[in-house]
Order: sequence, then structure tokens, then C-alpha cells
Amino acid sequence: MKKIKLDIIGLSYSQTQSGAYALVLGEVNGRRRLPIIIGGFEAQAIAIEIEKMTPSRPLTHDLFKSFADAYHINIQEVIIYNLIEGVFFAKLVCNDGNKILEIDARTSDAIALAVRFNSPIYTYEFILSSAGIIIEGSDFLFLDNMEPIEGNKGIENESSIAPKSKEDLSGFSLEELHDKLQKAIASEAYEKAALIRDELNKRDK
Repeated sequence: MKKIKLDIIGLSYSQTQSGAYALVLGEVNGRRRLPIIIGGFEAQAIAIEIEKMTPSRPLTHDLFKSFADAYHINIQEVIIYNLIEGVFFAKLVCNDGNKILEIDARTSDAIALAVRFNSPIYTYEFILSSAGIIIEGSDFLFLDNMEPIEGNKGIENESSIAPKSKEDLSGFSLEELHDKLQKAIASEAYEKAALIRDELNKRDK
């Protein structure tokens, strides 16, 4: 199965789930975006490394990186390999120079490690087709100020969208939904765009 390479496009407060963040991955050389809901701790771990900030003490993902380096283990790549009932599944492809092993991981943890190991991130076409959204125009990196982030229990399973939307879309016409979708994409509100896309897909069926 052909892999599709992804880049981290943005990280912002979730518009639909309190205490959570929306991580947006973008198709390299493409216009599709993959929004994923993650917890605050995981969002902070990703943002700190992207912004090249140094915490006073090592975070869990930094400890994992130091441990792996000490034993000459490298993360070759991260693959978001499945999407079941709105929940993403990821794995780490690790190499110690002798053998390659695949280790299951939460998507947010896998990406937090990918940025530390400079590992490429991949997914498959069926995931982008079902959970991705298409944007128009140029790409922008929109990393919110991640400090401080209030502590929370995190999100047990990273999802494509929050289970419930704050906005009921059932009362809008198809024309109104398409207009809302274009406005959400134009303002880089990818999470909201995903909710509108799902409502349109539901009506197509």
C-alpha cells in the first residue's frame, strides 16, 4: 500500500472539545489536511520541540529519545496506519542497525517522537480520503502560544473530530453548508471544516 508523506501544518486550541487541541497534518505536495484531536500534554510536547524550547527537566518524550540514543535505536518513520470509528492508530518503525521493529503508539505520542528524531510521518490514501479536507491557497504554520497549558487528563484516543459539535448543522441547506465549508477552510478552521464535510457526506448517502 502506497504511503503518503505528511508535514505538521498547525497546532491550535480545539474549537469543539474543551481542554483539547487540534493538530493539523498536511499532505506533502498536496492540498489535503488531516485534523486530529489531541490532549494538552501531548500538544505541549510537540510544540516545545517544534519551537526548539528547552524545558528545565526532560519531558517523557525527551527521556525516550535519550534512552533510544543510548542504545542506538532510531525511529525510522511514523505511520498513521488505520482509522476506526473516528480514532487514529499509529506505529513507530524502529531500527537498531540489525533489525526493524514496529511499535504501536498513540498518534500524538508518535508525532511528538517523530519531531525529536526528525522522522518522516506517513499515512495511507484511505485515511486521507475519509478524514482529510481539501484547502485552497497557500500553507501557513499557525502554532499558538503553548505556554502555559492547563493540566488535563489528555485524550485517550486521538480522533478525527470531536464526538459532538457545538453547532447543529442539520438545519442548513446544501448551499449554506458548502459556503460554510469554504469560509472555514479560508480561515484555516480545519476542525470545523471536518465537521461540515462529515455533514455533507452524510447527506450524500
